[in-house]
Amino acid sequence: MSIWYREYSIDEISALQRGNMDEHIGIEVVRIGPDHLDGRMPVDKRTTQPDGILHGGASLALAETLGSVGGAMVVDRERYQILGQEINANHLRPVREGHVHGSARPIHLGRRSQVWAIEIVDDRQRLVCVSRLTLAVVERQPR
Repeated sequence: MSIWYREYSIDEISALQRGNMDEHIGIEVVRIGPDHLDGRMPVDKRTTQPDGILHGGASLALAETLGSVGGAMVVDRERYQILGQEINANHLRPVREGHVHGSARPIHLGRRSQVWAIEIVDDRQRLVCVSRLTLAVVERQPR
């Protein structure tokens, strides 16, 4: 059984990522599972720090993107908006090249809050970062 509010396509999610930070640093959603969302991000000049290793902030951007997109897919987006409240991460291994791959799964899906766990691995499937994201679910205000 799927946790998603409705069925989404990768193309639909990709369209939401155009013209913002996700597109700028190369974050892509690559798979929508029944209870998780998978994505990837290149390790290149856009996402590394001066010593040539993956910037911790880039890892957090991938984690927050996957958790936030997943969080938005769980609710009726016409009525509710998802806002990040808190994110933490443990950086476990440096990465110098290739891609990092993230997978976001919900820990808690409540009426007013959500908590997501995100694991990021390198191309060899070695754990690079673990993160937890707390989201607020708020009613949309008229524009």
